[in-house]
Amino acid sequence: MPRPVRDGPWSPGAYLTYSSERTQPFTDLLNRTGATEPKYIVDLGCGPGNGMAALRQRWPDAQILGVDSSADMLERARQSTEGDSGIEYQHMDIRTLELEHKADLIVSNAALQWIPEHRGLLPHVQRQLAPSGILAVQIPGNFAEPSHRLLAEFAAQEPYREHIDPASMLQRTAEVSDYMHDVAGPSWHVEGWETTYHHVLQGENPVYDWVAAAAARPVLRGLPEKLREQFTAEYKEALRQAYPRTDLGTILRFRRLFFIARSTQ
Repeated sequence: MPRPVRDGPWSPGAYLTYSSERTQPFTDLLNRTGATEPKYIVDLGCGPGNGMAALRQRWPDAQILGVDSSADMLERARQSTEGDSGIEYQHMDIRTLELEHKADLIVSNAALQWIPEHRGLLPHVQRQLAPSGILAVQIPGNFAEPSHRLLAEFAAQEPYREHIDPASMLQRTAEVSDYMHDVAGPSWHVEGWETTYHHVLQGENPVYDWVAAAAARPVLRGLPEKLREQFTAEYKEALRQAYPRTDLGTILRFRRLFFIARSTQ
């Protein structure tokens, strides 16, 4: 059985600590879709539903389906959109996606990178679109930054590495041009771009809090409690040095990759 996109319990509260910063790339993606009045929208990897408000504000009459493999995330999402009969949720691994109705717009914000073989899934996702449908995707491209580089370096060291399955860690994503080729074809119009955000975070260990809620999660879950405490202390200290606090707060550089494929059929 394939490993779920979001394996094991997630903490929606921790993930939403920086909700506005995590949602901004989604808003920027929606601004570029070119969709006018989509009747049926699917959000792949909808998480705790932090993008639903942006979808509903932009397309108030659309039917929206949120898909995620984390029951905890979906429960939080249902609570956040309670009372909106036009929004439904489905507990599903993106790899087994089969829509009952073809979608006019499929969006995915920072979710596909959790699937090692996500590039090979893109044509299947495109087949779930209606004629003239649009696929719009954002994924992180931040793996060369200290937040991710230090995580990989610490995870590869003793005494941690024997407890961590390398396959469970996020793998480096491809480049924008690679994804554009993945979704290109005779009946598709494709575009792509990247943006590096400079988030100003507050708190004692804000970069650790950010990464621990997402990219570092598989590493932290794999470690026994005592080693997890040791790993956390060392990783936090390294992050504090890599991301010093300033008068503004702690500035986190975060590179995001975007690509859109529009069916011309």
